[in-house]
Amino acid sequence: MRFVDVILPLPLQSVYTYILPEEWQNAVMPGFRVIVPFGVRKFYTAVVAEVHERQPEGYVVKAVYEVLDTAPVLLPFQLTFWRWLADYNLCTVGDVYKAALPSGMKLESESRVVLNDEFTGSEVLTEREQQLVSLLSGRKDASLTQLQKECGGGKVLRVVNSLLDKGVLCMDEKLRHGYRPRTETHIRLTPSFFKEDRLHEVLDDLKRAVRQQSLLLKYLELSDAGAALRLQNPGLLAEVSRKKLVEAAGSSMQACRVLESKGILESYPYETGRLRSTEVTDTVGLSPLSEEQQRAYLQIGETFKRYPVCLLHGVTSSGKTEVYIHLINRIMAEGRQVLYLVPEIVLTTQLTDRLYRVFGSRMGVYHSKCSDAERVEIWQKQLSDHPYDIIVGVRSSVFLPFRRLGLVIVDEEHEQSYKQQDPAPRYHARNSAIVLARLCGAHTLLGTATPALETYHNVSTGKYGLVKLTGRYGNVRLPEVEVVDIRELQHKRRMHGPFSPRLLEVMRMALENKEQVILFQNRRGYAPMIECRACGWVPKCKNCDVSLTYHKGLNKMTCHYCGFTCQMPTQCPACEGEELMQLGFGTEKIEALVHEIFPHVSVARMDLDTTRSRSAYERILRGFQEGKTDVLIGTQMVTKGLDFDRVSVVGILNADAMFNLPDFRSYERAFQLMAQVAGRAGRRSRQGLVVLQTKSPELALVSQVREHDYAGLYTQQMEERQMFTFPPFCRLIYVYMKHRQVDTLDRLAAEAGVRLRAVFGSRILGPDAPPVSRIQLLYIRKIVIKVEPGASLSLVRGHLLRIREELLAHPDYRSAQIYFDVDPV
Repeated sequence: MRFVDVILPLPLQSVYTYILPEEWQNAVMPGFRVIVPFGVRKFYTAVVAEVHERQPEGYVVKAVYEVLDTAPVLLPFQLTFWRWLADYNLCTVGDVYKAALPSGMKLESESRVVLNDEFTGSEVLTEREQQLVSLLSGRKDASLTQLQKECGGGKVLRVVNSLLDKGVLCMDEKLRHGYRPRTETHIRLTPSFFKEDRLHEVLDDLKRAVRQQSLLLKYLELSDAGAALRLQNPGLLAEVSRKKLVEAAGSSMQACRVLESKGILESYPYETGRLRSTEVTDTVGLSPLSEEQQRAYLQIGETFKRYPVCLLHGVTSSGKTEVYIHLINRIMAEGRQVLYLVPEIVLTTQLTDRLYRVFGSRMGVYHSKCSDAERVEIWQKQLSDHPYDIIVGVRSSVFLPFRRLGLVIVDEEHEQSYKQQDPAPRYHARNSAIVLARLCGAHTLLGTATPALETYHNVSTGKYGLVKLTGRYGNVRLPEVEVVDIRELQHKRRMHGPFSPRLLEVMRMALENKEQVILFQNRRGYAPMIECRACGWVPKCKNCDVSLTYHKGLNKMTCHYCGFTCQMPTQCPACEGEELMQLGFGTEKIEALVHEIFPHVSVARMDLDTTRSRSAYERILRGFQEGKTDVLIGTQMVTKGLDFDRVSVVGILNADAMFNLPDFRSYERAFQLMAQVAGRAGRRSRQGLVVLQTKSPELALVSQVREHDYAGLYTQQMEERQMFTFPPFCRLIYVYMKHRQVDTLDRLAAEAGVRLRAVFGSRILGPDAPPVSRIQLLYIRKIVIKVEPGASLSLVRGHLLRIREELLAHPDYRSAQIYFDVDPV
């Protein structure tokens, strides 16, 4: 008798064992998906982790309900990778499984209700109950979601429970497939007419039915039927869709259906897939590398002989992408695959168009804007005999199966977007990619103009190799950064909203010269805060401890944490005053002011509000690329590796908002953001200009940005971090606790602090309330653990999981949430 240990898509600490029915005893192996019962009526798609013959003792083992696969959907290294991710990030393998597989590959058990045919009672039903019974009459079943909609909202579950108690209804569990292949109707000859003599007879008979005859002749042409008929091999017939056949023959759908009714042709569903198809004939050759790029390309190859990981530190517009393309070409020539990670989907538009021109259909794209069905098809293609040789994708791409992985490229490796925040697993894609590459025997190339300080520390300690690109492509000089002190300008009332006179001057000159401008403001909306001039009242979110942001286009105030919205008040509810001031500048307000100052200029805005749809960000970038837009205003989206020829001026409107954050990484992040957005200027012909507006021009950070002095930033920050023991001189683990009752949460946090200090001593900081201490009605407390680099993570993990389990076992804390964030950013 054989058993399987399976991973369920649930936050469970262990695997569960099921027995394999007789018909599947020798048909299942690790990596298969199986349907298993869990609980009373639930069914889940589980992944087989191990097949064995060890019968569990002490309980009755349930049987596997169904086997979904004929071959593994997970490769052996992926299961190892999942376990590493769970151990390192202090979560469960079930959390990793839930994040890794597309939803369409996980069958769902959906609660459904049916009328009880055996019900003979005489209970009196309420009006609401009678309405629900009427809805179910004549139907096999209905899901609770359907009933909720059809009953016009309300708490339908209470009514269902009442009917269940009375025996009028009963529950039914049915498995729902999340993924259905995309199909179209194709046409082929029926077996009885797959003979030349029969076809001649039919064509003679159809002389009077001209439309039918021409359609049949066109089918024989499109399907290349000659060879198939001579060799009597139906497998040689080419696929022909019914729609294309009718169009090519200039006939009608009715004529096609008549031929089907006569048994000459037959229709069948043909799986077409959803993936982008690009002919390799559309591709172009590699562009030649400059002398410095060629040197870097060769150095990377030499570095990989000594180091598994190499950092390509290249200034903005130095041509790192062209070096990547040549490396990809070399790896593909060796018969191996490449994973090309980018931090956000906004980067993929320009990048994928460029890569498609070189590599054509050998490349696939995997990101959150792909539909779930597309993600399923990419996964299946990667398991096929003809997978993509290159995958370009965001952080979730590390979960894809690769049989021949040879290189992982992590572009803009410093980006925070590589870190998954919620839900678990809270992994960092850069660090995970390095482990993935090691498991596959591949190398990792990290590329950026502003490396994360931890990455550069790994270079300086000899853990990673280093290759530098110090000059811009075409010998264009790095942009000039001009610092404008707006403190005095504001005092003298010489500012025009957020614009200094100098910024307006250079913008006007650029626009007159038919050049483009980028304005960077890392706050979306119209006004970040509304305040009553009389009493100081500020509208706040009812679910979170944050002020609401005013969005003028919607005439609503919105919480950027939970999405709560409300109408803009006309008067203060506290003092009934009508003087409500709009404080601060969001990207929406910047856009309105630019229209006001430059009325004949085309302006576009790129932030979360304008890029929600799949094609919106592509439309914005394409318009700017083609010169249809003169001024692009955006949040940090505009800092991420975009390449525009005609941008000559970049305005950083409020630098102080970036480096005044209560975080030890604030200076590092501010430098990275400002250096990256500055790098969008002057990328082709002549030196660009960056106007950096700040109230603190005397800061060393401002000088470092102005002088493009990454080395100075690194030296200064390393000294401070070593002095106060912050990464990379320790590892951080944040312990988050959440609860609806603040008093209960404070008691939990205090007890957690005591227990943790008993184990970790002075390594513990807190508990404290974070800057935003309530989100979505849950109060938050945080404890910081500093772990020295040589400490055993397995021991740390054991202590933390034990303490969490002990705390959650307390009756007062059972409804609390406790989770860990390892290596937070």
